[in-house]
Amino acid sequence: MTAASLAHKVDDHYNHLHSLTCRYTERYRGLGMDRSENGTLTLAKPGRMRWAYDTPAGKVFVLDGKFATSYTPGDAQATRLPESQLNDLRTPLRFLLGHTELAKELTGLSLTLVGTPDKPLYTLSGAPKVKMGDPASPVSNIELTVDAAGQIHTMRIEQTDGTRTDFAFTNMREDLPTTPADFSFVPPAGVTVINGQPPM
Repeated sequence: MTAASLAHKVDDHYNHLHSLTCRYTERYRGLGMDRSENGTLTLAKPGRMRWAYDTPAGKVFVLDGKFATSYTPGDAQATRLPESQLNDLRTPLRFLLGHTELAKELTGLSLTLVGTPDKPLYTLSGAPKVKMGDPASPVSNIELTVDAAGQIHTMRIEQTDGTRTDFAFTNMREDLPTTPADFSFVPPAGVTVINGQPPM
């Protein structure tokens, strides 16, 4: 098993999916903070995702293929951004539905065995490539823990400011039916949707 061959298995596994639903745990550490959240993640081709948080109930991050909307209960406003201006740590998970090729997107790709002999798991690690003319990525390194079949179990995103976000995925269900309503945001009564500022 090499980094290139396992990356190809990951690509092949997710390129054939139409949708993915799973439970997730997200842990952010850095800049004096240590925060954990969890909920249900739904992804579907082309380029749609919904993060439904358990706590607080009703917190969502929705990408409908054109716009991303984020909302936290109690806020008077929800924020919307065009997908092209989005710079969010949750967006790298779009490649779970065949939006990229790992070997082409990550430089210095390496492979480490992290599982047990009876249940082998592997860590694929690399730095995001920056295309000519694009702004420098705030992400310095991405680590994926995958099994021999190419299914991703965890993801770690390290940023240039030293912060780190870990995602763990469980109860993964593939190719369940989805509808456009699963990826639309309907503001609660009294909540307005405003256009956010693109990242600097």
